[in-house]
Amino acid sequence: MSDIHKTVQRWLASFKKGTDFDSWGQLVEAIDEYQILARHLQKEVQSVNNSTELTEDQKKTVGKIATCLELRSTALQTTQSQEEFRLEDLKKLEPIIKNILSYNKDFPFDVQPIPLRKILAPGEEENLEFEEEEEDGGAGAGVSDLFTTRVPGFVSSGTLLPRLPSEPGMTLLTIKIEKIGLKDAGQCIDPYVTVSVKDINGVDMTPVQDTPVATRKEDMYVHFAVDVEIQKHIERLPKGAAIFFEFKHYKPKKRFTSTKCFAFMEMDEIKAGQIVIELYKKPTDFKRKKLQLLTKKPLYLHLHQILHKE
Repeated sequence: MSDIHKTVQRWLASFKKGTDFDSWGQLVEAIDEYQILARHLQKEVQSVNNSTELTEDQKKTVGKIATCLELRSTALQTTQSQEEFRLEDLKKLEPIIKNILSYNKDFPFDVQPIPLRKILAPGEEENLEFEEEEEDGGAGAGVSDLFTTRVPGFVSSGTLLPRLPSEPGMTLLTIKIEKIGLKDAGQCIDPYVTVSVKDINGVDMTPVQDTPVATRKEDMYVHFAVDVEIQKHIERLPKGAAIFFEFKHYKPKKRFTSTKCFAFMEMDEIKAGQIVIELYKKPTDFKRKKLQLLTKKPLYLHLHQILHKE
């Protein structure tokens, strides 16, 4: 539970930022922070799904807090005068977060917990894939119960974000994910791509985005033709950062969403125009230390980059 306690301190710090922002940049940073915190909350609930330290009610409470963070993030992005979820509302969560392990009162807002899509830890997914390929009757008694059943429609619409407003002298990047080449492309169920920007240590620099589910598969390609707006100006990305693309699909036998492979693009590869990048074996290595190519065949992730500079 120490990881949750550390994150709790970050949540509490984020609540003290106030509502006055001197620039759009500060507003964007606040949006980023809320969305990243919500994502961390989701992962931490999943990481203790088999632990007796959190009751089912406590897990739901953490999921509801994550929902409130997402609502606050949406409110920060809206131009409407009446926000759906105000900072004053968010501050009501402070006593709940401080006492997350002992809180037993009614949640102050009528919200549903963020639907959990199982995110497997490095190595865990590999073991399950191996067991499945063995075709010896599955991964063993009770294993499927460890994973959250997919929520219909949760992934299919994606979680893509709009382009940031332009700033003088600053560059924004739009990446069109055109297609990905896979030898078994036609067998992938509900395929989509998760896009994230990580620093050299694998820490999120922007909110993580999911594309909508691909609707077209031809030959050895899954086609997306979808634009992803990178949520930070290129000049504000640190040295050593990279943009990651994780190709995911649904596995009905195991009832979870699996990462099939991943690709990444480093800062010196950010150039207007077409680019094809290599595919690597899972688990996703955000630190880029132990990379293994997925295949020797000429199959890649095909992208088109558009740079916007005022």
